[in-house]
Amino acid sequence: MPARANILAQAASLRARFEAAGALSVETPVLQPAETLLDLYGEDIRARAYVTSDALRGEQMLRPDFTVPVVQMHMQNGAEPARYTYSGEVFRRQEHDPDRANEYIQVGYEVFDRANPAAADAEVFALFSDVLSGLDLRASTGDIGILMAAVQGLETTKRRKAALSRHIWRPRRFRALLDRYAGRGQPRAILADDPFAGAGPEIGRRTRSEVEARLTALRHEADTPALSDTEIAALDALLAVRETIPFALAQLRDIAVDLRAITPALNRMEARSEALAARGIDVDSLDFEASYGRTSMEYYDGFVFGFSAERRPDLPPVATGGRYDALTRHLGRGTEIPAVGGVLRPGLMLELAEGAA
Repeated sequence: MPARANILAQAASLRARFEAAGALSVETPVLQPAETLLDLYGEDIRARAYVTSDALRGEQMLRPDFTVPVVQMHMQNGAEPARYTYSGEVFRRQEHDPDRANEYIQVGYEVFDRANPAAADAEVFALFSDVLSGLDLRASTGDIGILMAAVQGLETTKRRKAALSRHIWRPRRFRALLDRYAGRGQPRAILADDPFAGAGPEIGRRTRSEVEARLTALRHEADTPALSDTEIAALDALLAVRETIPFALAQLRDIAVDLRAITPALNRMEARSEALAARGIDVDSLDFEASYGRTSMEYYDGFVFGFSAERRPDLPPVATGGRYDALTRHLGRGTEIPAVGGVLRPGLMLELAEGAA
């Protein structure tokens, strides 16, 4: 592992590079309000956050990432266009892999710009691609927004759509829900007219009214028609798309015949592809995977990307990023602005550079 002084120097160099691109350098506190922010990170980060309690400020956590605090800072000051950069330590527990660091330096670049989201996506990706050139990394891209749109366009109930949307970032749970809603593998519940008849005393934390509400929901679900085979097949085809961008877009256009709701997201993907090409990115060889990003931060809701070292599968991605428009809406209290950004790990960059020397 590179010396800490070298990592800090690399971080400072990256930060200066982003400042030269027009970003304002900002800082965020190491201690963050857990109650406000934990739910925004998703299940994985919630499970790995270092949480403590403060007598005056309530539940606090060591900063697991910079993006959410930076968005919160920006939205408190208004939803104006801006660019930010930052660097510092983030903290995440590593319960299953003792070889991975639970504290490391992160450098980031965030763009808030409503004028041309596709151009902003291309700006961030191209800047990261340039910064990482020479490290022999594989670039991956995806778009969470396409799957989100597909789910919202299904001909089924709002309750089912909400459940599927909630589990987009948990592929196994998402698959199990799809199978259930398709009528596969699980018999429909048969509920008595009065399930409380002959019941014993009430125990546990759920009230009778809560149990009744749950039973009503189960009856409603049992009476809801299954998802059509056409929709299930189209979703399966969508999730299986893994090609270079032009071929992926062509496949997705075909799938849109049966999932028309994804067409606006595909138009945004096409505009992004053109913006990437305009910045010198070889989109004909750039990989696109429809399922990419489904195990990362849950605040991403559009374009997602990452850079990884295939020759070092033991290492996490060197850089990741994506679009998080809904996060600005959530933290903006009535205001919002399209936003995209990413983070790099200077320690991994140095480790790879030293290994290649």
